[in-house]
Amino acid sequence: MNTKLHAICHSKGQPLNLFVTAGQVSDYIGARALLSSIPNVDWLLGDRGYDADWFREALKDRGIRACIPGRKQRKKPVKYDKRRYKRRNRIEIMFGRLKDWRRVATRYDRCSKVFLSAIALAALVIYWL
Repeated sequence: MNTKLHAICHSKGQPLNLFVTAGQVSDYIGARALLSSIPNVDWLLGDRGYDADWFREALKDRGIRACIPGRKQRKKPVKYDKRRYKRRNRIEIMFGRLKDWRRVATRYDRCSKVFLSAIALAALVIYWL
C-alpha cells in the first residue's frame, strides 16, 4: 500500500512522464526507469534522493547538466546551482495539485496499475484539458 511517485516535468510544472515504485524502494530505481524518457534539455533539477554518480554521468553523457544537491553522507560535497534549484518548487506544486484529488491523496486503489492510471487521469484533467 506504500508507493512512491516519480515524475518528469517540464519547466512549467506539467508532468511529461510518471512512474510508480514501492515506497521502500530507493529513488535510484525510479531514476533508472525514467532516464530513457528524459527529453533533450539543458538542465535537470532533482531531489537529493537522485544523487548518484552513475546518474550524473548518464545525464552528462546525454549533454544534460544536473542540478541535484549532494546527499549529506557524501564525503566530497557536490556543487550545484542553488538559484536554479529554487525553481524545483514547481515540481512540488505539481505533486500538491495531484494530491488535491482525493483518490490520489488517500490511495484508494490497491493495485499499483490502477493507482498510476488514477494519477494519469488526474494529471490529464488538471494540466492538459
